[in-house]
Amino acid sequence: MTTISGKTRLAGLYGLPTRHSISPAMHTQAFQALGIDGVYLAFDIAEKDLATSIQAIRTFQMIGVNVTMPYKRQVIPYLDELSEAARLSNAVNTIVREGTRLIGHNTDGIGFMRSLRDIELNPRGKEITILGSGGAATAIIVQAALDGVKKINVFNRMKPSFEELRGNLNKIAQQTDCSIELYHLADEKRLTQSLAASCLLINATNLGMKDDDPLPLSTDLLPEHLAVVDLIYNPPTTKLLACAQEKGLKTANGLGMLLYQGAAAFELWTGQSMPLKAVRPLFER
Repeated sequence: MTTISGKTRLAGLYGLPTRHSISPAMHTQAFQALGIDGVYLAFDIAEKDLATSIQAIRTFQMIGVNVTMPYKRQVIPYLDELSEAARLSNAVNTIVREGTRLIGHNTDGIGFMRSLRDIELNPRGKEITILGSGGAATAIIVQAALDGVKKINVFNRMKPSFEELRGNLNKIAQQTDCSIELYHLADEKRLTQSLAASCLLINATNLGMKDDDPLPLSTDLLPEHLAVVDLIYNPPTTKLLACAQEKGLKTANGLGMLLYQGAAAFELWTGQSMPLKAVRPLFER
């Protein structure tokens, strides 16, 4: 049980809604395991209250906060500085207070790249393929580029914002010296070529969350050397992962990304490594 004292420091989660999040349990467990006098609470923030809520981080000398939807971009004007990953992805999921200054970070991509260690995969200097272009996908693309991935193939559905997406990806490529190419998800020939050259396939679409969802791609396209990660973690084994496992491929779901992005945020706030042995059972349940 958490004991509150006059010295207890506060961290939290800002978003709407937040009550479903595992973050309060994760960070409070980590505080307790390391003997840190801190608590982590979830706050449902109305849009009209966002500015004052950000100011409260300074006013109450909070450790910092995580930011979830729908405010990952909206918080940026209220911050004093952005990390390179936050700037390139134009999204913040972690705010660190340094005195009166608030620094915005994006640890989603960091969490994903760290999670690859669990399947013994290091994509540095190699080629990867990602399906989708949402916030999680963008964070992964940015961090993969920063971490030295040689080339990133992005496949997305054709929609009005397709060319805008191409422009954004080109900017990331120019500022990270990583080759990033955008293709139509329906281009099976190009997809086949990209998978053959890649060490990793990431599904960052929402296809797989429902039982009747179609597969995001034909599993006949998966070569035997490929690792497959599906960012969906409910269900923990999607149709895509099940098919990949039948082929004997290395697989992982999105829980690793969730765990390690939280660990990265914890390190930024405390300067200490999150005690993963104490925290991981929360995710296994």
